[in-house]
Amino acid sequence: QVQVVESGGGLVQPGGSLKLSCTTSGSSPSIYTMAWYRRPPGSGRQLVASISTDGTTHYGDSMKGRFTITWDNTKNTLNLHANNLKPEDTAVYYCVANWNYWGQGTQVTVSS
Repeated sequence: QVQVVESGGGLVQPGGSLKLSCTTSGSSPSIYTMAWYRRPPGSGRQLVASISTDGTTHYGDSMKGRFTITWDNTKNTLNLHANNLKPEDTAVYYCVANWNYWGQGTQVTVSS
């Protein structure tokens, strides 16, 4: 089993920045990919970004440029750097390991 815990959410003003972090723990299986999803209020789940052990990244539609995903797999830590945040970025952000192990999510609210 893999445990996934997100942190770093909160209230940020439009145009501001935020860093979300995610740590994983547990024994097997080995983690080969990590990703961030988000669920805006009243909307479905959206892929923000994913990253694999070889460093390959993929960003969801309209995410590239303002969001940057990084992964230190020696420390089991995944980060999401978000810049120039907009009110429509308000959502619960989820970390997922191997497309299967989900965290509880962390709320990000972009508002003045």
